[in-house]
Order: sequence, then C-alpha cells, then structure tokens
Amino acid sequence: MSTGDFTKLQKRLGVKFADEKLLKQALVHRSYLNEHPDFVVGHNERLEFLGDAVLEIIVTEFLYLNFSDTPEGELTNWRASLVNAKILYKIAAELEIEENLYLSKGEAQDKNKKSRQFILANAVEAIIGAIYLDQGMPAVKNFVIKNVVSKLDDIFANQSYLDPKSHFQEKAQEVKGITPHYQILDEVGPDHAKIFTVGLYLGEDLITTGTGSSKQEAQVDAAAKGLKKMAW
Repeated sequence: MSTGDFTKLQKRLGVKFADEKLLKQALVHRSYLNEHPDFVVGHNERLEFLGDAVLEIIVTEFLYLNFSDTPEGELTNWRASLVNAKILYKIAAELEIEENLYLSKGEAQDKNKKSRQFILANAVEAIIGAIYLDQGMPAVKNFVIKNVVSKLDDIFANQSYLDPKSHFQEKAQEVKGITPHYQILDEVGPDHAKIFTVGLYLGEDLITTGTGSSKQEAQVDAAAKGLKKMAW
C-alpha cells in the first residue's frame, strides 16, 4: 500500500514531476476509491488510456525509423511484443511500482498473481500518460526508450515476437489438416480485471488451455503451450 511519498519512485523513474498529483493518480486503482470516495485524485484509468496511445506511437516511431528495411507485418509483431502486459509487468517489477499502488484492502490481499500483474501493467501505462502530461513528449520518449524499447534485444533473442496463434494454425493445417479453434472455458474477477481461460481445440480434442487478462492474451497463451505440447 502506498505511503504517499514518491521521492524514491521518482528517482527510479528518472522523472521529477512538477505536478506530483499526476503521479499519484497514475497509481490509484479503481478499487481504492470504493473505500475512499473522498480521495484527492481519481483512479488511473484515463491516464492509462492516454499512456497506451503515447507508448504505442513512441514504439512505432522507433521501429519505423530504426528498421527501415523491415516489412510492416514484422514491425507490428515486434511492437505487440514490446507493449503487451507481460513486458509492462516486468517493467513495473524492475521499477518497484507495486509498493506505491493505492489498492483496496481486498485487492491488496488478493493473491491472484495474474490479476496483480494486470493492475501493474496498467499502472505503467498510466505513469507514461502522467509523464507525458507533466513533462511533454521528449521526457516520456526518454522513459519509454530506456525502459520499454530496451527490451527489444531480449525479444529478438527469445523470438517472442513470433505470433503463436498464426504459427500453431499453420502447423495444424500442415500436419493435421485441421484449423484450430478456441473456446472460452472460464471467466473470473471483476469487469476491470477479468482473467479468461480458453481451450485450444483440434476438432473435438482439447489440446491445451491458456489464461490471460483478455481473450486474445489467453488464446496466445494456449497456442504457445500447444506448440510445445505438439513439439511443432
């Protein structure tokens, strides 16, 4: 739970906010306001909305300018790998953002790791939005290049930019002559932090299951597991 002192966090971010309320708001989960309706700032979802767009344009520009011979389709996959919840959660952990989050008592005690990762990934996007409003594009670009784009080498090394769904479908059609399909098996959690479980099927056979904070993320997880299970 946040103490309200953001001195150490700002050092880790490399940003000294002129308006510290923007940083505070970026760290407020909606659940906190249910218990503290008179809190001085609102929740972080609008900042998250802004930060998502700012993050995408900075990453897109970087890839466009630095990989001039790379086709648009590959650039799209690279960008998706850089701005997904898994990478953003990793950044949140590196910056130790969790200790500054404003969460309800119930949310703070929730041991669902996947749900907390989703909240932290959203907080990173909200912080990006806050930096943009407080410092402008040059400062937020420096932050994104340092903390997000710097993960590109790891993505290349692990080939995590490859789309598991497309890969699994190609292999399933090639080897089995079947187009895979996905089915939602379970949904848990509140609307703002749902966790989906989907099944990956070849015909009527369940190959594997995947989980994620969106249906798409769960399908990708299932496809990645399916590739390992089928040894494709």
